[in-house]
Amino acid sequence: MNALKFLTDKNNWSVRWFYGLIAAFIAVNSYLLTQEFYLLPLLPLVVLILFSALVSLDKLVYFILFFVPLSLTVEFNEFAALTLPTEPLLFGVMLVFFFKLIFEGGFDKKITTHPVTIFIICHLVWMCITSLTSSMPLVSIKFTIARLWFVVSFYFVASQIFKKQKNIRFWIWLFTIPLSIVIIYSVIQFFNFNIDKNALYWVMQPFFKDHTIYGAVIAMMLPVMFVFSFDKSYPPSYRLYSFGFFLVILIGIVVSYTRAAWLSVAAAYCIYLIYLFKVDWKLIVAGFFIVVATLFYFKDDILLKIERNKQSSSKDLGEHLQSVSNIKNDASNLERINRWSSALRMFEKKPFLGFGPGTYRFKYAPYQRSYELTYVSTNAGKLGNAHSEYLGPLAEQGVLGTLFMLGIIISTIVTATRLYYYSKSTEVKYLSIGILIGLFTYFLHGFLNNFLDQDKASAPFWSMIAIIVALDVYHNSNEKQEELEEPASQ
Repeated sequence: MNALKFLTDKNNWSVRWFYGLIAAFIAVNSYLLTQEFYLLPLLPLVVLILFSALVSLDKLVYFILFFVPLSLTVEFNEFAALTLPTEPLLFGVMLVFFFKLIFEGGFDKKITTHPVTIFIICHLVWMCITSLTSSMPLVSIKFTIARLWFVVSFYFVASQIFKKQKNIRFWIWLFTIPLSIVIIYSVIQFFNFNIDKNALYWVMQPFFKDHTIYGAVIAMMLPVMFVFSFDKSYPPSYRLYSFGFFLVILIGIVVSYTRAAWLSVAAAYCIYLIYLFKVDWKLIVAGFFIVVATLFYFKDDILLKIERNKQSSSKDLGEHLQSVSNIKNDASNLERINRWSSALRMFEKKPFLGFGPGTYRFKYAPYQRSYELTYVSTNAGKLGNAHSEYLGPLAEQGVLGTLFMLGIIISTIVTATRLYYYSKSTEVKYLSIGILIGLFTYFLHGFLNNFLDQDKASAPFWSMIAIIVALDVYHNSNEKQEELEEPASQ
């Protein structure tokens, strides 16, 4: 009744302004429609979203997270694209976050002083600096802003959501369920095309651009669901559900037909066994040097064996996996070597500041060599970046770019390892090892591909790092947990 009275009070200046704004909006929108501009009706939605972000930022981030696996990419040209609905919303979250940071005070010092966060901040600051010194400043600034909205939403905002431990599992399920929907859709598509293995490269479209990022993302979630299936702090019915989703994701790994994903999962499983059996790290280091020494001693025989491998990518599962070591005539492998070699030459040219974030694809062409080119090589950079999360920053941001990235990874591994071995909480142990092994799949995958410029990979990657940090800061003992849960329930 109060709202009705407000709207019918003609003497109230607020009411006059309200109707005046509506009339102006209708008039402007009508004119723009005649000019074939159709985006203005989205303005009220944008205002509503920004208002909801101010009132309840966590709910908006939940909404974004759920739609990340289901988001669609609109390409404006070969180098410009926008992922809907997630990226515009992520930009809004970033603006609200900085607005609150400025006008409501600082951020939680427990998070900002954590070693992982320190490396992340250094990483972002260095990206900003190298954007200003970039060979293509506009490209670098846009690339850095995109990295900022991923980290703000899925690390900083997420870390505060994870103050309640129950929100961590909710967050994981909120991403896993829509991802499983995409997997089921892809499998159905595969059968609709008569189990044609050529279809495996694109059945995940339009939700994922290609099978490589699809494989990388679902590989991250596989260990998490595996650990959930055996987590005794979880009710039996939920463990059964987790095992069901584990099987769905496992099928998705196979259907992804991504060699890098298969290898990363296999390697991550070996790392899991090391943690499970608590193998002494001195033995691991010693074993590593023994393996390196053996490879160096037999390098001629190994290279001869590799050169004899002429198995290219194949429809046959075994042959497809065998082609991983083919550096003789497999175009995919040879093109990676071409991209890596170009990145190293770019690093030699600008070792400290690099060419600028996001510029590799525009600048690598002159650094290719004719004897390394393949039939899929291009000077336009249409087929991805440096195909490495480590060599890409080296070329674009110099030596510090890669060192800060390695700092994030190493500090995350150290933190998660400490949690798994020394935490008093069984649930924290399970969460930390599941998340860590999931991250390991991407740490290893990062040697062969780079996808952190896309929301599909950035959402789970930064979120999982935030979970590790939140577990360490907020949930590493029963006493801390009790202190946090009581105020949260008020």
